[in-house]
Amino acid sequence: MEIWDSIVVGAGQAGLSASFHLGRRGVRHLVLDAAAAPGGAWQHRWDSLSMADVHGVHELPHHSGDPAAGPGAPGRDDRPANRAVPAYFADYERRHALPVLRPVRVDRVADGPGAMLRVHAGERTWLTRTLVNASGTWSQPYVPAYPGAAGFAGLQVHTRDYPGAEAFRGRRTVVVGGGASAVQLLGEVALVTDTLWVTRREPVWRTDDFTSEAGRAAVALVEDRVRRGLPPASVVGVTGLALREQERAAAALGAYDRQPMFASLERDGVRWAGGRFEPAQAVLWATGFRPAVRHLAPLHLRTREGGIRLDRHGTTAVDDPRVQLVGYGPSASTIGANRAGRHAAAGVVSALRAGSDGAAQAG
Repeated sequence: MEIWDSIVVGAGQAGLSASFHLGRRGVRHLVLDAAAAPGGAWQHRWDSLSMADVHGVHELPHHSGDPAAGPGAPGRDDRPANRAVPAYFADYERRHALPVLRPVRVDRVADGPGAMLRVHAGERTWLTRTLVNASGTWSQPYVPAYPGAAGFAGLQVHTRDYPGAEAFRGRRTVVVGGGASAVQLLGEVALVTDTLWVTRREPVWRTDDFTSEAGRAAVALVEDRVRRGLPPASVVGVTGLALREQERAAAALGAYDRQPMFASLERDGVRWAGGRFEPAQAVLWATGFRPAVRHLAPLHLRTREGGIRLDRHGTTAVDDPRVQLVGYGPSASTIGANRAGRHAAAGVVSALRAGSDGAAQAG
């Protein structure tokens, strides 16, 4: 069986960044992507998310595309991000001749012969000396368990499957979650129906512009958690929330008057622990995602706390340096995706050198 120096699992932003940097370092590798087309999670974003909302966070390293046709081109900010960014990713793959194979859904990574890893996707297998896991979070939407949820008679939707505001028209809607997606979707849904916003914690609002320093602070917060083997946390607590211009109308309607989290759902509404009841015909769960790392379970990387310990760069698995994780922890946000790709490529080269040195000493 052909042996690869590295296999990248996932061709979203972090995976493409890793592939680019691996190629620059001369590492013979393959990218396995579960999707049928380029674009990563961007191709599944809701239609109303435009390039004006993206602010360049999707941009990939050293892209030499025509600026006039790129996603950040002046005068084209009204384009839907779920079409423009995938087109940009596809162009990036072509221009840099990235070795992407799709659709391939990896279901298991285990120890192989010698010091290698065996990557399984259905009946297909690959052998590799190292692995860069870039499977992200989009395939693992998180919906918390609440009493009575199964008996709720209305519509329940996670943001991953957001059908547009019109689906909620005439349905009193409870929006659950304290992140940016909750704020953005409230800005749409509150204009067509009555809404309630509930969160576990008081939202942290940002009144100044988002700076590179704030971005670095957010990444550092999550890096500290993964170094200690804790599950990654959201960066919103550091970056804060901000209202865009298109959300001002919803704010004027009181959509962002936050309520504490309810205790249970009933057939036709939600109830708080103190007995308060509010009727509702829909719940929009803007409750985020969890890392898609189940296929790594045979490698036993999780700590007792439930996380995967990473090195100081936030990519190398401390308990198995053959494995790099990008799009996990500090790089789950697009803020750190490109930097993670660069560090992961360096980690792959270090692991390959360590393997070669070990083989030479054994010989």
